[in-house]
Amino acid sequence: MNSIVIFYSRAGYNYVNGEIKKLEIGNTEVIAKRIAELTESPLFKIEQVQPYSDDYSECIDEAKRDQRLGVRPEIKEFPNNLKDYDLIFLGFPNFWGTMPMAMFTFLENTNLDGKTIKPFCSHEGSGFGRSIEDIKRICPKAKVEKEIDIHGAMIFEEELKEWIK
Repeated sequence: MNSIVIFYSRAGYNYVNGEIKKLEIGNTEVIAKRIAELTESPLFKIEQVQPYSDDYSECIDEAKRDQRLGVRPEIKEFPNNLKDYDLIFLGFPNFWGTMPMAMFTFLENTNLDGKTIKPFCSHEGSGFGRSIEDIKRICPKAKVEKEIDIHGAMIFEEELKEWIK
């Protein structure tokens, strides 16, 4: 089965284990890169045309506002060859109970009918929230398989390998 890892991740100042820390690479990207290595899959990073602020507090305000208003941020590009892939590893951080709004932009504007989606999520204690339900609602003709949530970027290799199977 041909697979691709598609993810949204945010570097900069983030909440990590109870503290605000500057991350050069976002937690979800760390996980996405490991999945890509283990599956020999290409990576595709979803990036907003207007990224959220590097400052944690400002980012929270911006992202909460977008979620409250149902904003679909413009993203820089979409993958152009998804017809070549059967399996999509779909990753994102949990933003207040669901996916970042840029993931909604991606999913609502991409035909994933007949694809298998394996969601993964980085979080600081909140798990997936309602994001699995949101994926199933947006992509009703895709098969959404068992998800894995990872606290921060603490990858448990054996658990990750078992989930990938």
